[in-house]
Amino acid sequence: MASATMARPPHPFWTLTEGRAIFELGAFGLFRRQMRNLPKGDGHPVLVLPGFMASDYSTRPMRRLLNDLDYKSYAWGLGRNVRFNETREREMSDLVERIYEENGEKLSIVGWSLGGVFARELAKMHPDIIRFVISLGSPISNNRRHSAPSRLFEAINGKETKPEAEGRYRDLEAAPPVPTTSILTRTDGVVAWRGSVQCPTKGEDTENIVVPASHVGLGVNPLVMVAVADRLAQPEDEWVPFDRSGWREYVFKDPSQI
Repeated sequence: MASATMARPPHPFWTLTEGRAIFELGAFGLFRRQMRNLPKGDGHPVLVLPGFMASDYSTRPMRRLLNDLDYKSYAWGLGRNVRFNETREREMSDLVERIYEENGEKLSIVGWSLGGVFARELAKMHPDIIRFVISLGSPISNNRRHSAPSRLFEAINGKETKPEAEGRYRDLEAAPPVPTTSILTRTDGVVAWRGSVQCPTKGEDTENIVVPASHVGLGVNPLVMVAVADRLAQPEDEWVPFDRSGWREYVFKDPSQI
């Protein structure tokens, strides 16, 4: 994990080329039928959280795919992800509890960008009902300066939100007490990739998967969907690290390899 003194946003070149996400969306549509052959799940519920300034509309393609793979996907239903305060924290916590009660089994959470930060913190609050967490390009460093829109976030929410002032949402680098995968891209134009690296900790089921993608395209990139489907399909309590053998070694990297 990069230290605080090294924290800086992505190079402007990658930020300016985030428009390449349109090609990732096109690839998602092109391979949509083939992606139905990805590993199927066991029907457990999966909550998908959008990124900063985004809404459930952005996660709809992923949620539809998850439904095709035999999961019961949930949108967060809280509008655009802009403001974070005690009310929003309580709404997300209530949503997690409601999904658990409706299904009678643990849920997994996939969070895109800021949504991944929320996913990890929700798992820390509710480790007994959350099964697995996947973050996509999420700023999980304790220093916000890895994220290009950090100043916009602070302008809207203040430098310290109430939950942070009360001691929560401060140690973002600490992994949740449930299996956790951070999917990140070296060419992220919104969150510097070093700010998305989860440092492995002995005794914790954590991992990082580096994919070729843009930040805006992470939620529709077919290779990301391969990794997400692979991770979610693991039997409960039987977590194993992502298998990079065969063709995968040329596509899915570990941060130590870059």
